[in-house]
Amino acid sequence: QGYEDWLRHKADNEVNGAPVYVVRSGGLVKTRSKNIRVGDIVRVAKDETFPVDLVLLSSDRVDGSCHVTTASLDGETNLKTHVAVPETAVLQSVANLDKLVAVIECQQPEADLYRFVGRITVSQQAEEIVRPLGPESLLLRGARLKNTKEIFGVAVYTGMETKMALNYKSKSQKRSAVEKSMNSFLIIYLIILLFEAILSTILKYAWQAEKKWDEPWYNEKTEHERNSSKILRFISDFLAFLVLYNFIIPISLYVTVEMQKFLGSFFIGWDLDLYHEETNQRAQVNTSDLNEELGQVEYVFTDKTGTLTENEMQFRECSINGIKYQEVNGKLTPEGFSEDSPDGNRHKEELFLKAVCLCHTVQINADQTDGADGPWHANGIASPLEYYASSPDEKALVEAASRVGVIFTGTSGDSMEVKSLGKPERYKLLHVLEFDPNRRRMSVIVESPSGEKLLFTKGAESSILPRSKSGEIDKTRIHVDEFALKGLRTLCVAYRRFTPEEYQEIGKRLHEARTALQQREERLADVFNFIERDLELLGATGVEDKLQEKVQETIEALRLAGIKVWVLTGDKHETAVSVSLSCGHFHRTMNILELVQHKSDSTCAEQLRQLAKRIKEDHVIQHGLVVDGTSLSLALREHEKLFMEVCKNCSAVLCCRMAPLQKAKVVRLLKTSPEKPITLAIGDGANDVSMIQEAHVGIGIMGKEGRQAVRNSDYAIARFKFLSKLLFVHGHFYYIRIATLVQYFFYKNVCFITPQFLYQFFCLFSQQTLYDSVYLTLYNICFTSLPVLIYSLFEQHVHPHVLQSKPVLYRDISKNAHLGFKPFLYWTTLGFFHAFVFFYGSYLLMGEDTSLLGNGQMFGNWTFGTLVFTVMVITVTMKMALETHFWTWINHFVTWGSIVFYFIFSLFYGGIIWPFLHTQDMYFVFVQLLSSGSAWFAIILIVVACLFLDVVKKVLYRHLQPTSTEKAQ
Repeated sequence: QGYEDWLRHKADNEVNGAPVYVVRSGGLVKTRSKNIRVGDIVRVAKDETFPVDLVLLSSDRVDGSCHVTTASLDGETNLKTHVAVPETAVLQSVANLDKLVAVIECQQPEADLYRFVGRITVSQQAEEIVRPLGPESLLLRGARLKNTKEIFGVAVYTGMETKMALNYKSKSQKRSAVEKSMNSFLIIYLIILLFEAILSTILKYAWQAEKKWDEPWYNEKTEHERNSSKILRFISDFLAFLVLYNFIIPISLYVTVEMQKFLGSFFIGWDLDLYHEETNQRAQVNTSDLNEELGQVEYVFTDKTGTLTENEMQFRECSINGIKYQEVNGKLTPEGFSEDSPDGNRHKEELFLKAVCLCHTVQINADQTDGADGPWHANGIASPLEYYASSPDEKALVEAASRVGVIFTGTSGDSMEVKSLGKPERYKLLHVLEFDPNRRRMSVIVESPSGEKLLFTKGAESSILPRSKSGEIDKTRIHVDEFALKGLRTLCVAYRRFTPEEYQEIGKRLHEARTALQQREERLADVFNFIERDLELLGATGVEDKLQEKVQETIEALRLAGIKVWVLTGDKHETAVSVSLSCGHFHRTMNILELVQHKSDSTCAEQLRQLAKRIKEDHVIQHGLVVDGTSLSLALREHEKLFMEVCKNCSAVLCCRMAPLQKAKVVRLLKTSPEKPITLAIGDGANDVSMIQEAHVGIGIMGKEGRQAVRNSDYAIARFKFLSKLLFVHGHFYYIRIATLVQYFFYKNVCFITPQFLYQFFCLFSQQTLYDSVYLTLYNICFTSLPVLIYSLFEQHVHPHVLQSKPVLYRDISKNAHLGFKPFLYWTTLGFFHAFVFFYGSYLLMGEDTSLLGNGQMFGNWTFGTLVFTVMVITVTMKMALETHFWTWINHFVTWGSIVFYFIFSLFYGGIIWPFLHTQDMYFVFVQLLSSGSAWFAIILIVVACLFLDVVKKVLYRHLQPTSTEKAQ
């Protein structure tokens, strides 16, 4: 964790220490971005990131506009245009800016990226000019300047007050289920430790009640000892026993687990199956604490656009004036007609294509429009234009229109140029009514070459059709539904002609609303509603978002593994359902239940009860549930239990029209439900960040929508299909490894300390230690630590291919199966059993004063302790060897190496008189022990006796009731 935090700290320092240029006393001064104060004028050059939230003052263009991409903030890769107020836009040099006198008033910092209300008061020649400031003048920290050489802006929000910083959900420390079980086991062991210490203390005083044991003739007490307080003696004895037995608590377990997680996480990055060649991206691990949690997932929440799909739009078909068209060889061909379309529709076609070409926020790569005659070469051949757009849909539509013959050739100043059937036309852009998620449409008002004022609108059919009064509304509605059933994303296009009087009225209202300081959003929304009505419908478009490869197989595999998949998307109902069907999330045979478009609480509750009843009635077939955002918020407000019950009985759930925070709410709802399932969220855009941070495991997809999701995730992969390998292979292995690691650690510490406890019965509870202090220290550090660490890094109990091809095996480890109470009890009992065998086996050998040496000498207590310790080191290491299925040369090296190292170390330690040790109890003990043949025989006999029962149990269990994992082996 320290290392990961250090990496984050390094990344923070890079951002804080980035060089920036600030205007001070008539010149540019270079400083670091953390030194910018509110009110500083900052210069930003092309392709640089804005260091703070700036209000745009001027750019290198005459009109003071600049283009920005906010991919790292909200995942939108398109270019957005920002404009300066005309009074400051003319100040394009440092000297002029330094003379500027102005006051900016703005709202308190808030997290919403798309809201900003303020005004600027510029003092010019003794008069004050007030101009409104909106989101279009604010350049957000984290966004990038594009297609513009340089801009000057004044800092309004800095540091933690910037919108980007306010959007961070503080990164909560995620803890895995294994860590929680580990802590509960630790408490049980603490209780055992206290019990042993208290028992020993009580027994000590029970023995000492007899005079001959309390003060034998060879060990008389001093005056001081006789007069000391009973209570103090009792406490000090209790503490002495605690110190003697404290090794039963495996402190080194935590160190080993951290090492295992940190080193183990490299395998994910190194896995070539998780490497995506086209984008040259490999999987990355941001939080190694959760490796084993990948083996416990019960619910997967996935975003649709960009996660299941490619986020690459392709124009498929459109409906113009009630006739369906498809693109064939660069021509629009109506369905059911031959090459030529009926002439009556020609005019409508052209109008429709012009609407598509004008109603958008698409930019053209600036390098192509530099020539005097635009993108036309000297010989008159057009080079294909490169478009940048705020949404992939817009880009696909403008590109399709240009293939069919109406080409958008760019904007210059306030006019948009279109080339229709070879002849250029220039439309003056008067107003843009920006897209917003509530209206779900955007419009432009333009003046045509003939001087007409036109409004072109495009948006979701639910927001355009009700506002249209003429045009083929019913036919278009049928076509839109047909497109949606095919899984296409649909948009409707409409227009309206204004009389000069209407236009003046609109201009006035727009200006009033845009300069309002109070309730600017509400006023603008009213004006926009007033403008966008009585539309004439032109048609609809259908754009396809391609599915990523192997999505269907992945979702099917997840289902086989017993994982429930929920798709949470912002898309409309029909599109989402059709994509769900095509990617295998919903089956054709499924009974699809709907909970959509509920406005009131009561209807929503009624519908929920009916659904619950239907599920109970036909429990034979599988059910799929579709919920939309509004119904969801109603359902969660009052009827959480009922809603959860319906969801749990559905094998697939699809939530459409979801806001980012709603996604996180759904995840939290399931996470905190009574069963406490382990959840995983996977998404690619900044709108998925809150859901990724909320789930137990968050996975970011390195998609087209910026890096925000990847930066906030625990793991990042390039494609959705990699999820199956990540869970079924890596997750499975990590879980098995760490589960065995934890259980084994507790086992070996029980083996280690129980003989110490048993020995007290033979030494009058005098706190005499059985092992030498050096052995006590090195047992967990040197003699038994490496085999289990290597096991926990390399173990593969089943071949990876088998795990991936049989997702069912994933169920064997679900619900923390290997760290339940039964396995824990088994390992602990095994530890106590082995400890008894070590101790009493050695005791039988030399307890009855038998001489085991050729010259008739006796063994002492250190030799006895060393014999127990030797047997223990060999048995515990061999036990690990029995658990290992996958042997590499490293496993062999550390397993047998540990035993050899123990022997060599003991010979050295006891064979030389070390000058720096004050007592050397072990001098020559080990050599003497090994010079007795009986001791060798005892060692072999005891080790075999310990492990024999274990092997028998393993064999019987495998043959009588094997798990599916064991069958797969």
